[in-house]
Amino acid sequence: MGLFDFIKGQFIEVIEWLDDKGLLVYRFPAYDNAIKMGAKLIVRESQAAIFVNEGQLADVFGPGTHTLSTQNLPVLTALNSWKYAFNSPFKADVYFLNMTNFTDLKWGTTNPVIMRDPEFGIIRMRGYGNYSIKINDPALFLREIFGTKQEFNTSSITGFFKSIVVSGISDLIGEAKIPVADLSSSYNELSHLSVTKLQPQFAAFGLALTSLTIENISLPEEVEKMIDRKSSMNIAGNLDQYMKYQTAEAIREAANNPDGGVAGTGAGLGAGMAMGQMMGQMMNQMSARPADTQQQPYAQQAPAQAAPSQPSAQPAGKKFCSECGSKLAENAKFCSECGSKT
Repeated sequence: MGLFDFIKGQFIEVIEWLDDKGLLVYRFPAYDNAIKMGAKLIVRESQAAIFVNEGQLADVFGPGTHTLSTQNLPVLTALNSWKYAFNSPFKADVYFLNMTNFTDLKWGTTNPVIMRDPEFGIIRMRGYGNYSIKINDPALFLREIFGTKQEFNTSSITGFFKSIVVSGISDLIGEAKIPVADLSSSYNELSHLSVTKLQPQFAAFGLALTSLTIENISLPEEVEKMIDRKSSMNIAGNLDQYMKYQTAEAIREAANNPDGGVAGTGAGLGAGMAMGQMMGQMMNQMSARPADTQQQPYAQQAPAQAAPSQPSAQPAGKKFCSECGSKLAENAKFCSECGSKT
């Protein structure tokens, strides 16, 4: 093998990218090896290939098998001032771009988003979901995002686009003024509106936002507890009945936990106070009734019967007759002198 044959063997004759490995952009490893004029460029479906000459984007190729020549490299030919057919090797960087849809990219609020709700006032919300993107304009994406890296995957841009998604969704929910209690029934509508709203920002980088999903929007724990209490009250219907139910439940818990220590004592005291308040309300209601209504149970009772008369008892200790003044014998019923009844 001669020197010319050895050098000729180093020229690149086939340019292709077989394994995308989840990459958005892949730089073909030509390094200092020159590309042979007449080499085959194989671009598969869902791929695009771009030639870059000394940092300048030249020709873009879509799917298919292309034989490289000055005829199908017009921009590169103009950059290198090839005025006639040129069969010698040339140097250029070749980038393959993955044009498939990249799905299940996550978004979520790092910090709570402050919103104004018509029912609960100012609240803090968190949310998360996923979105999908694809390269829409290869040349624009290469200029704006990729640069001169060897490889480029989705993790290199998800942090940047996640902040764009969170900001857009937060702004959309704020403008929609949907009560937090109704947000869960509006996830699909909000997702479609978010795609429309955010599309121009993705297009500015040569990307297309193909889908976006809102999986959940959650509220702080204290707001969720407030909603739970309100739901319980609505289910109970009558507030007085609800309070009686709560009091009975507290008494039952205290009775089932007599050795509950401080917590049990507190529960018992709370139940006792609640019962005291209820008894006070009942007494106030009774005192507010008319006087004749209050005395009615006593008026219906039978009047007391008069006790039968009893004969008056003989005064104890009488010693002289009231008729003749003679001294009477002890316990005598008649005077021994005049015969009068004592």
